Amino acid sequence: MLSNFLSNISNIIKYGCLAHCTFQFVGDFVVCSGPSMEPTLHSDDVLLTEHVSTLRNKINKGDIVIAKCPTNPNQQICKRVVALPGEKVKTGFTSHVYVPIGHVWLEGDNSYNSLDSRSYGPVPQGLIKSRAVCKVWPLKDLSLLVR
Repeated sequence: MLSNFLSNISNIIKYGCLAHCTFQFVGDFVVCSGPSMEPTLHSDDVLLTEHVSTLRNKINKGDIVIAKCPTNPNQQICKRVVALPGEKVKTGFTSHVYVPIGHVWLEGDNSYNSLDSRSYGPVPQGLIKSRAVCKVWPLKDLSLLVR
């Protein structure tokens, strides 16, 4: 009986470690909130995300990423990469900003209702946690989020 109990505890620990490593280094699920990515994504949509691209610095323009908010590190944001390091971004009718090395320019698809790089400037690449791969919920909207 004791050996059966210890075997079960051992299996729980092994699978717990496997799940932790998978969610930490491979990918996980994220629930969206807020209107900033509409019409592409809506509140309560669930995304499958992957971490490999961010760990290898392989984020591309057009990718939808999950990052720590630069103004509130307790909050995560879901935005599209609009410009990469060294690129120029138009920020008004006549003004431009160059994205510094080690940063990206993130914007929500809903430009009229999004707090993004237009408000807080370029975002350090180190704040990017993952890249969205596909929308998995609601099932009727199941789709890949291609580059």
